[in-house]
Amino acid sequence: MPELSVRPMTQAEFAQWRYAIARRFADSKVAAGSWAAETALERALTANDALLPDGLATEGMLLLKGVRPDGTPIGRLWIRLGHPDGAAGCAFLYDIEVEPEFRGAGYGRALLAAAEEAVRAQGLAELELNVFGHNPVAMSLYATSGYRVVTQQMRKTL
Repeated sequence: MPELSVRPMTQAEFAQWRYAIARRFADSKVAAGSWAAETALERALTANDALLPDGLATEGMLLLKGVRPDGTPIGRLWIRLGHPDGAAGCAFLYDIEVEPEFRGAGYGRALLAAAEEAVRAQGLAELELNVFGHNPVAMSLYATSGYRVVTQQMRKTL
């Protein structure tokens, strides 16, 4: 596994990331058939702003940048130090992303391990996440990292 560390996101990184994550989430919701393309980006921005009312300074959130030992940024993490449904002792991983040029080299696994360590350092014993069904690479990463399915939503086109 490649070596990396995580550090807090800077304000400039947050400003750029805020739009990029909303765009990715909106695109995933459209691909999943959950949202209309015309309103997806605005819905995603609104949802994320509700979760991050104080932006980078929102209490209970970790917004981290993964970096190689030479300082090269390779990805991002967004972790809530609590569970959206109140599960005790459980954090929630809203986002993990490796920059395209570093994908397939083990950085996703290293970044996930860094997220787990950050959660443990906060005294929490579990980490939960959501993965879209159209993302088999991520599903494989989580399954081979010890994550198990706790809920599953399914749909059939009629």
